[in-house]
Formats: sequence, structure tokens, C-alpha cells
Amino acid sequence: MELRLYLRMLRRGWWIIVLTALVAFNVALLIDYLATPMYQTGARFVVSPNPENVSGRDVVSSLAALDKRSIVSTYAEFLNSERIYQETVKSLGLDPEALTDYSHNAVVLPDANILELTVIGPDPELAALLANSIGQRAIGEIQQLYKVYDIRFLDPAMPAEKPFSPNPARDAGLALVLGALMGGALAIVREQVQAPLDAYRRRRIIDALSTAFTRNHFEHRLEMQMDRGADKGFSLGLIQLTGLEELIDTLPQPIVQRVLRHVTGVLRQELRGNDIIGRWSDIRFAVMLPATPGDGAARTLRRVYGILTQPFELEPGGDVIQLEPSVGIVVFQRRDTLETLRIRLEDAVEQARRRPEDPVYLAETAV
Repeated sequence: MELRLYLRMLRRGWWIIVLTALVAFNVALLIDYLATPMYQTGARFVVSPNPENVSGRDVVSSLAALDKRSIVSTYAEFLNSERIYQETVKSLGLDPEALTDYSHNAVVLPDANILELTVIGPDPELAALLANSIGQRAIGEIQQLYKVYDIRFLDPAMPAEKPFSPNPARDAGLALVLGALMGGALAIVREQVQAPLDAYRRRRIIDALSTAFTRNHFEHRLEMQMDRGADKGFSLGLIQLTGLEELIDTLPQPIVQRVLRHVTGVLRQELRGNDIIGRWSDIRFAVMLPATPGDGAARTLRRVYGILTQPFELEPGGDVIQLEPSVGIVVFQRRDTLETLRIRLEDAVEQARRRPEDPVYLAETAV
């Protein structure tokens, strides 16, 4: 259940995932395009007993001592020495300020008496020169202090042919994946934040009992229609359920809800998709029919009236009530305001209620 919920969140927020992934992809490509290419080169060194100072059984003992790694690790620190690096730069006649983009690091290869010195920088030739020069100076320093174990070049550094970074294919692919993951997280967070906001917004515009619009929202939509639909015109209907007048405060809320939702369902079934339904008061429902003349609205609401006059069971097989609907209809006029429409609409439903023989009343349009 939890997994399906998250999958629905991701489906609804697919555009966030796609957008975030594309942004990350393009940012990665832009950064790689603007980045300075960096080249990586490395020199390898081998550490072994010095044949000039070790012979016979001492060779075996020396090899056993090398297995403890402390000697090889010490030699690696020589290669990492900042002093040796600075002396190498000075001996090459280079400006230290011009080498701020260069870095070097020496490591001991696993299960071997091999050291690897790596230099990274924007110039492959200079990177190789630095690697070999640092190695040569470190060898000289080591040989002055340690006579038993020798260190020498195994593989001198060579200029790299291709840059180590940036790597557009790798970076763009990684950015695409990370962007999609971030987009998925954003989509889930958005849904979790949006859910309470939607619930709050729904409570403001939807009547909980009937599921029709609240009166405030209905009047807001009515004002919008008055602003943009004055030329086309529209009709309003007000349906009063007189049969509920004395029952609505005494019936249990679940039954009241069932009755009101039945009325809303009938209205939705008989009206068009762009018609607006609102709960006007406890026992009144208002409908707005855009671009509908008075006689057309009267025909539609007469059908609604016919359905609502049918007896309604409060519970299956239980008591039956008559809703006793009355329908008042008015047509919007150019001089109407929201207040005058309210007055005309309520007057129309009162006129309908006073005509039990034909309680569907279309108010006359003033010339």
C-alpha cells in the first residue's frame, strides 16, 4: 500500500522528475564545457633490498621486513613531502603560483612493494615532468638516509594523451541519475505538502455534506460569470426542498448527508459539465447555467423537478420522505448586480413555492 502510494505520487509529479533531471544534465554539460581539462600521469617506483649492502641470509630477512609495510609507507611519505615538492619546483625554475592547479599524491599499491606517484594538472607535459622530478629528488633523499633498501623508477611518468577530467559522458550520466532521484524526492515532498493544502482548499469551496460548492464559492463563480459572460447571458436556478425544512435538524447527519448528496447527484446527472452547482442554504441548492436562455433553463430544471418529486428512502427498506421541491429561475440582465440577483432569485423560488400546482417558476425578464 505504501509503495503504491509513493508510485502514484511519482506518476503525478513526473514532470518535476523530468525537469530536474534535464536541468542537472544540462548544468553538468555546461560545467564540463567551461572546466579546464585536467591530465593525470603517474610514475611507479619499486622498493627492494640494496644488493650492495645486503647479501646471503640478510636478503631473506630484508624481504621479510618489507612485508611489514612500514618501510614502503615511509618512502611514500618522502614522495608526498611538501619540502621535496617545493625544492623540485624551485630546481625546475617554475613559479609556485602558476602551479596552484597541480596536485600530487603517492600511495603504496596493495600486496606489492610498489609506490605510485600521481600528478594531476592542466598541462600533460608539465605534469609528467613534475612526477619524474619529484620522484628523482625523493630517491636522492631516501638513498642518503636508508642504505639497506633501494628505491628506483619502475615506470617513469609519460604525458597523458587524454584529459582525466572533465568526462562529459560520465558526468552527464551521473547528473541525470542524481537529478532524477532529486526530482523524485521533490515530487514526493510536493505531494505531501500539497495534500493538506488541497484538503484545506476543498473545505473552503466544497460543502462537506452535499459535495456541491459552498455558497461563497458559488457567488464567487457567479461574479466571474457576470464579468465575462454579460454578452452571452446566463440563467440561475434556485431549488428549495421544503420537505426537508422540519427534518434537517432532527435527522441523523449521515442520513442528511445521503439526502443532500442524492440531490447533488441528480443535478450533476441532468445538468451540463460546465454548469455550476452550489448549496445556497440548508434546504436550497443554486445552479448556474452559462449561455442558457430562460426557457432552456426552465426545461432542464423541470426535468430535475420531476426526479426530485419522487419519494426518497432515508434507508433501504426504511422510511420514505417527500422532498417537495420548488424551483425559481431568473435570467441575468446587464444591470444586475450580485445583490439584485440574490433578491430576484429568492423571490422567484418563493413564487414557485406559492404555486403547488406548478412549482417551477421562471421570473419575467424586464424590458
